[in-house]
Order: sequence, then structure tokens, then C-alpha cells
Amino acid sequence: MIKKASLQFSLLLLLTFFAISTSYAIEPNKLTCQYAAEQVIINDMSPHFGWQLTSKQKGDKQTAFQLLVASEPEILKEGLSDYWDSNKILTSQSQHIAYAGKPLQYKSRYYWKMRVWNAQNELSSWSETKYFDTALSPNDWTALWIGAISHQDAKLPSGRNFHTPGLNPQLAQLWDSVVPLAKRSILLRKDFTAASGIKHARVYVCGLGHYELSLNGKKVGDSEFSPLWSEYDKTVYYNMYDITHELNMGANTFGVILGNGMYNVAGGRYTKFRVSFGPPTLLLQTFIEYKDGTKEMIVSDRSWKYTPSAISFNCILGGEDYDANLEQVGWDNIGFTDNSWSSVVLQDAPRGKLLAQTAPPIKISETYSVKTVAEPLQGIQVFDMGQNIAGFPSLKVQGKKGQKVRMLVGEVLKDGLVDQSKSGGPHYYEYTLKGGLVEEWKPRFAYYGFQYIQIEGVDWKKDSSKGSKPLLVDLNAHFVHSSAPATGSFESSNEIFNRTHFLIDKSTRSNMQSVLTDCPHREKLGWLEETHLNAPGLFFNYDLSRYFPKIQRDMQDAQTADGLVPDIAPEYVIFDGGFRDSPEWGSAAVINPWNYYTWYGDQSLLHTSYPTMKRYADYLTSKAKDNILSHGLGDWYDYGPHSAGVSRNTPIEITATGHYYYVVKILSQTAKILHYDSDAADYSLLAENIRCSFNKHLFNQETQQYGSGSQCSNALPLFLDIVEPQNRKAVLDNLLADIKAKGMRLSTGDVGNRYLYQALATNDQNETMFKLHNHYEVPGYGFQIKMGVTTLTEQWDPRNGDSWNHFMMGQIEEWFFKTLLGINPDETKPGFQHFIIKPQPVGDLSFVKGHYDSLYGRIESDWKIEKKEFVLRVNIPINSSASIVLPSNKIESLLIDGQRNSPLVDIVGLVENKIHLELSSGEYIFKVKR
Repeated sequence: MIKKASLQFSLLLLLTFFAISTSYAIEPNKLTCQYAAEQVIINDMSPHFGWQLTSKQKGDKQTAFQLLVASEPEILKEGLSDYWDSNKILTSQSQHIAYAGKPLQYKSRYYWKMRVWNAQNELSSWSETKYFDTALSPNDWTALWIGAISHQDAKLPSGRNFHTPGLNPQLAQLWDSVVPLAKRSILLRKDFTAASGIKHARVYVCGLGHYELSLNGKKVGDSEFSPLWSEYDKTVYYNMYDITHELNMGANTFGVILGNGMYNVAGGRYTKFRVSFGPPTLLLQTFIEYKDGTKEMIVSDRSWKYTPSAISFNCILGGEDYDANLEQVGWDNIGFTDNSWSSVVLQDAPRGKLLAQTAPPIKISETYSVKTVAEPLQGIQVFDMGQNIAGFPSLKVQGKKGQKVRMLVGEVLKDGLVDQSKSGGPHYYEYTLKGGLVEEWKPRFAYYGFQYIQIEGVDWKKDSSKGSKPLLVDLNAHFVHSSAPATGSFESSNEIFNRTHFLIDKSTRSNMQSVLTDCPHREKLGWLEETHLNAPGLFFNYDLSRYFPKIQRDMQDAQTADGLVPDIAPEYVIFDGGFRDSPEWGSAAVINPWNYYTWYGDQSLLHTSYPTMKRYADYLTSKAKDNILSHGLGDWYDYGPHSAGVSRNTPIEITATGHYYYVVKILSQTAKILHYDSDAADYSLLAENIRCSFNKHLFNQETQQYGSGSQCSNALPLFLDIVEPQNRKAVLDNLLADIKAKGMRLSTGDVGNRYLYQALATNDQNETMFKLHNHYEVPGYGFQIKMGVTTLTEQWDPRNGDSWNHFMMGQIEEWFFKTLLGINPDETKPGFQHFIIKPQPVGDLSFVKGHYDSLYGRIESDWKIEKKEFVLRVNIPINSSASIVLPSNKIESLLIDGQRNSPLVDIVGLVENKIHLELSSGEYIFKVKR
């Protein structure tokens, strides 16, 4: 017994030693290349890497790293590399690590791993092995663009002047003359064989407008509406898929369905505009590498065949029809006989440069089932899906051959019926049954903003389909949007604020498509003011590290020869006046790269955007008189007794010139960072001249007011720091007086909201901000909640607005995160490796909690008020640090994790009558008397 116990004890010691010896103090995780963790493809042959860290030690950090890049994973297993061994690099930087190895090759895969040393010089284990793929070079493409009809034969009009409302008969006739095949969805297929011993197989595909690719009868990938929309004359995106494990040894079949998308908006039903870059077209190239070193290519060429698909109508603006009787079973699988199919037509390539799509694809994120059913008229049923979304319905139905089910979708009802009068109609989905068993269908190439689905002449979930009507077995609504990951959360003791956050999130995601659209139904256009005015809220809530560079490229592609950045990008239709040229919109091309730099600490967008930024600033200068601009839309949709539209409360000179100043100021700062010293000096001087002119021409010394004295007139110069120091108090007092005179209600609109909110927040007027929004009256978010909407609407009063799914008024998110949660970037140290947490209790709030997932990890702020104590819990990611500002001056009452002091917390003292602390990574709880 003694020997047995001794043996067990020895074994326990051995296991304990082994566990200790293999347990590392710090560990790398969440590895990214070009900010992507999976399915990484890069256009730039100089990628950057990043990782997060976990540690058992509070206050731990990285002091060095080593990174290996190799052409094969087996090389890394030996701790070796054949492309880059960084060796031990002494740095705390764990993001934006630039590749510095041998030149990378196009259409290649590379593998990498890394390890770090911590504050005690302890070495981590090696990370998991990750990989990235490089894009194709222009010379790698041997595939041909193929389809059903050439551009010349299609008779598709060219140009961007087809704004459908008011389109004259001559122009309308051009579209009526388009050959029907040019608008038709088609199927394409190709049989091929693969030998045994496949090592790698990757397919590169671009189907315009949108495509769905299948291999041996199974869809490849899980995205919708690929590739992303673009300015097709400048940029065309393709997607890459790894099909190594999907290929058969022997026979295989590629199948592709093509739809129109934004590439070919030829009309039919509802159209806001028409534009065409050509008929549906396909480019596909597959590289197969075998274990014996041989290689093979499968490309789109004359050998492919096509036929019209069962999708008899598809338009991104008008909807989609499907006739199941036109289906060809097994068409995309092995062994199908395609003798009746036609040989493809070679087509002209789009003008744009082919680039791998690096922005996140569009995917289905949520699926909603029927919440309630009503029958407002006999035989017409309206299904409430419970949530307004951007997406499409799907159905399961059983009935007789030739019966049709039409789904009319919409976000509002009138007399109980779906009403599309304000969201663009008709837009619907129609399915024609083939008869027999239960049939399933969902659209592929159209989506809409809707909560309700109206269907006429069906039985809903009855026991039998023997009646004269089709039996609707099931009905769902699918929410589709960019798959950019969520990064933030917000919750408080105030239900108005919680519900407001919910509404903004749902409407933002609804409009986070290939571009940041204004609405998911009527226009689907990328109006640019939303991208910068809502930017802080967007960045807190979503990972936009790969999405915003795509939005920026859209603006670069849309910029005109004279430097104008139009209000929409891509510019699929050319509008008139301020709807094309408004400084509050075009300035996004300058402001967004700066926001990107602030959030991610990444200068790359500043570098690539600098020529665009400079040309736009110079364009505004060419339009200015004595440094004052007076054109554009101004504070769009400002609130008052007037109809919403172009600014009525605030002179356009205020917002136009204010953004001119903002643009030039950012440009001067960017030039300094990029070491364009001469530009930095010139634009800094210009910014000061604009500021002086703004005060000279737009400020009334007697009244101490700007412009009309509206809330936007005074808030914008306060926030942009245009106001002379000696006038700031008077201007702020006038702003507060106007708010009070309006019964603690706002009068700003799309543009002015952000400047009003932040002028109040940055001038310690958060109690006023609280009162502005803590009510259920109009104007305010609470009134929308009272109206029962499930997404943010276009106007403060939903009853007056056209769209019930707009995120443009969602600028309060910045206040939720920066002021209530208190999470702020440190603009002197961009990228959140160091940041500031400065929560502000206001009103009757008893708690606020939330988080932001930064590049370095999760930042948490969670505070509550207990009796007369303020309690704050924070989490600071490993390898980062924070400044904490507590809303109290009673420093003698401060407890840190229950103690008076902490070795990881530097108590700076009282600054501006608030407690300031500096701390390293880890979780902390602070208590202080109020």
C-alpha cells in the first residue's frame, strides 16, 4: 500500500511539474493579417500582422516578439521559415507589424506564426499557425469574360443621367429598347476533371452584377450579393474560395447563376434610377496544384454553356420572380446533359481594375419567423415578422403546378395593407409552383427594407393542400448585411437610451451593405454624410477595419477631374445642385481617413487617400469667396414647423464653411504626419484664414451668435473650435438659452445633430443632453419608441418621413459610448493601445455598462451608483494602458480593489476637480464617494 501511494504521489508531482512547465505567463491569440482572421486575401504584397494577448499577470505587456512566415506549414513546425524570420524584435507593438521578408509572389499562400516575450522577459508558446493568400496579378488572368449577349447587341444605354422620376420619354424609350436577354438571369456550367493527389485548389470568381457559385451541386461560400458593388468603370471586385476539399478526384462541375445587381439596373417595376455597365457577365479562374508538383487551370472561356435560369425577373430595386417550372434538375452537378444549352458569348471586360474583395461579404445574420397574421381584406393575409430589416423573405409552399405566390413586402401598413408609397414600389417577389411536394424558395439577387409580408390567395399552415389555394407551409424573413463583426455593447438604467441603441443598431446594420446606404429600399445609395457624422458610433459598434477602406475607395473612384467628391459614392446616378455637391457630404473623403487613423492607429488610409483629400480641399477653395462657402444642402432635415429637407433653421454658409475648415484642418494635420512639411504649413495657414473669415462674416458681435442663432449655428463652431476664446462662454450660453426656450428640445437635423450633441458633451453640459433625450415627445428618439418602430426612422416624427429604416439621426451613439460609458480614444496616441475612460453620470442614471472590442482586446466600462458611492469596474486589455477620470473630487475616499493603493495604479491626483489615474492592463474596481 505504501509503495502504491508513493507511486501515485510521484506521478502527481510529475503531472504537476509538466503542467507548470507548459503553462505560459502570456499567450498570443486572435491573430490577424490585414485585420482579417480567416479567409485572408491581400492585394498589397506588403501585409501587416496583429494579435491580441492574454496573461495571468495583471499589468502584463509585450516587450518583444518573433514572427515567422513560410511557404509551407511543415517548415513552421520546425521553427523555421523560408520567407521571413523577424528574430526577436524589442517592441510593445502588437498591431501593424509590417512584413519585412523576401518579396511575396502573386496567387500564393503563406503561413505564419509568432510568439512574444512579456514584461518579465518570459517567452510565450508559439501561436497557432495562420495563413493568407495573395491576389492574382493582372498577368495571371487568362480567363475570358463570358455571358449570354454582348454589350453591343444588348442595346443597353450608357451614362448616369437616368434619374427615373421625371425621366423624359426619349430617354425612357432607350431602356424600353433593351434586348430582354440582357436583363435575364442566366445559368452557366462547365464540366471538368481533376486528377488524384490534389494539394491545393483555389477558385477566383467575379460574376457581375451578382453571382452564386456551386461545385458539384453545392453552393460555394455562404455570402449573399457577391461581389460587393463598386464604381465598375474604376474598380471591380472578385472573390477567392479554397475548394481543395470540395473537389472530386475525377469528374466535377462548376455552376454559376448570374443576376443584375447594381451592375445592370435596367428597370422593370420600381426604379429610382437606371444604370448599366453591361449585361450579366462571368470571369472565373481555378488553379489546381497536385502533390506531384503539376498544375492545372480551369477558366471561363468558349467551352462553357449557358441557358436562362428559372429567375424570370431580377432587379435590385424592383424584386425577383422565380418560375420553378423552368428549373433544370441537376444542372450544376456531374452527369447533367446540356445539349440543349447554348454556347456562351465572349464579352467585353468591365473597365475597372480587378481587385480581390477584402471587405467583409454580405451574409444572412438573423432569420425571423412570423409573429402575427392578419387578414385586412378577404383572401389577403399580412404577416408581421416583428422586426424591420433589410433582406428578403423565404417560403415553403405546396400546391398545383402553375399557381403563383406573390410576396409584397414593406415596412409600414395603410389600412392594414402593405404600403410602399414612400419606400419605392412596386417591389415584390413572385414564385410559380411546379406542383407536388413542398417547395422551398428564397430570392438571390434582390432585397428590400420590410417588416410585413402581404400575400394574397394562400392557405396559411392548414392541414391539407387539396384546396384551390396553395398551402403556405412556412414563411421567414432573412436579415442581410455586411458581416463586419460587432464590437460594442451598451446598456443603462434608462430604457429610452437602451431602446434607442437597439433602434440605431438595427437600422445601421440594415444599411451596412456593399456601401453604407441611406435606406434599404427606395434608393440603396451611399450618401456620404452619414459615414462621417455617425463615424464614432459606427466604429464603437462594428469592426470597420476592412469595411471603411472599401468605402474610401468608392469615394476616390467617384471623385471628378476637378476634385469634386459627389454626395453619393459610387455615383450610379448624377443628381443636381446640392444633391451632388454639398461640402457636408463630400468632406467624408477627408474626415473618414482621419477617423480611421484615430481608431486603429493605422496611417495607411491617410497615405492612399492623401491625393483625394488634397484635391477635394483645393476644390472647395476654388468655390469659396473670401474663404466662405455658400452651396449645398446644409443641416439637412433640421427640425421645425417646416417640411423637412434643405436646411431652414441654419444658413448654409455655417455648415458648408464649417466643413471646409474641418477638411483643411485635418489635411494640414495629415500632411504633418506624412511629412509633407510644405503642405502642412500651407494648409495650416489656410485653416486659420478660414477660421478668421468664419468669425468675421458669420459671427454677430452684438448678439454673440453665429448665423441665425440656431442650435446648429452655434454648436458647430463650438465643437470645431472656431469660436474665439473670449466668446466661447457667451456662445455656449446662447446655445443653452435656445434649447431652454424650445422646452429642452432640439432643432437640428442630419448634420447639426452631431455638433449639437458633442458641443454639449465637450462643454460639460451633459445634464442638458440628458434632458434633450429623456422623454417621449417629438423631436426625440423616445417619440419613435412610443410610435412602436423597430428601426430608426428618417425624420424625428416617423409619420412625416418616407423611410422607417434610416440611421442618419443615430449620432447619439457617440454620446452613449464616449460620455456615458466614458470610453475615449487618446488622439495623441491613436489606436487604443492607450485610451481614456471618463464616465459621466447624468440625470437619474443608476448604472451604465458596455464594452468596445479594440484591436488590443476588450475594453469594459461598468459603473453604478450605490447610495453615495460611485463604483466603476473597468477592464484594460493586456498590452495596453488607460487613463481613468472619476467623477468625484473626494480622493481621500478612493478604494482600488478594496485597497487604498495598487502598485499598478498611479494616482495622479485632482485635475479640474476630478480624480485622475493611470493604470496598466487588468480588471479593476474603483469606489469613491460622490
